[in-house]
Amino acid sequence: MNLLDWKKAGHAAREALVYGASLIKPGIKFTDVSDAVEKKLKELGADLAFPVNISINATAAHDVPFSLDERTFTADDIIKLDVGATVNGAIGDNAMTIDLTGKHQKLLKASQEARDEAIKILKPGLHVHEIGKVIEKTITSYGFKPVRNLSGHSIQEYTVHAGITIPNYDDGDHTELQEGMVIAIEPFATDGEGLIGEGPNAEIFSLIQKKPVRSLITREALKHLEDRKGLPTSTRWLAQRMGAVRASVALKEMNQLDMMHLYPPLVEIKKGMVSQAEHTILITKDGYEILTK
Repeated sequence: MNLLDWKKAGHAAREALVYGASLIKPGIKFTDVSDAVEKKLKELGADLAFPVNISINATAAHDVPFSLDERTFTADDIIKLDVGATVNGAIGDNAMTIDLTGKHQKLLKASQEARDEAIKILKPGLHVHEIGKVIEKTITSYGFKPVRNLSGHSIQEYTVHAGITIPNYDDGDHTELQEGMVIAIEPFATDGEGLIGEGPNAEIFSLIQKKPVRSLITREALKHLEDRKGLPTSTRWLAQRMGAVRASVALKEMNQLDMMHLYPPLVEIKKGMVSQAEHTILITKDGYEILTK
């Protein structure tokens, strides 16, 4: 592990997140915020670990601007802004919630405090269910529910979700944290049921298996995916690179060949409002270090 790369990725992710949040106002386009965050990350010497997530209201995650997206923020929106940076494969992943309604500050505090209280107990040997227990207790103390089928996760080079789940409730998992592990603590709080389902129109995807393709158009798209080294991309990024029509043709073929993993929008099943807070943390010998702070 090159610790300097991990710290640089964490710093860039945090700076870009705070900058992007400052731009979110009624009437501003989703695409304008996404483009500004991407530019900021590159100015900070980082690349994007995944497309900028801009998920509103009942959508918890995985909504991103699409080609020709004309959506704008309104005074009725709660926005989850999720930004990931990568430096030589090291990743910083963080998120925050912006309440343009002015009516849901308690919901925001529930996820923020759950994140912060969970971080306080981190150390080598800690069972991950104990993290979930703290998150659940904190969120329910505010009168809300944690989203049980969303979670934090371990992070490795070029892999945002590296296999270990950091639950948002006490799931009984006795997996232990280890020194040198990088994890994301990522509570979601809701006034709904506490479960999410998959929505339509997945705009985020990643390459899971390279297969032979005949089309030169698809080969061009495949080159973009290979350049990402397994990290997610989006239909908008692909369209910006090769044109919307050509991108659509390539995506159709790759999807038919089962080459891609799709990440559809994740929507609270009873359309409850959702808030999110996230930091990336390095587990150290004596406890932890927040990389995105």
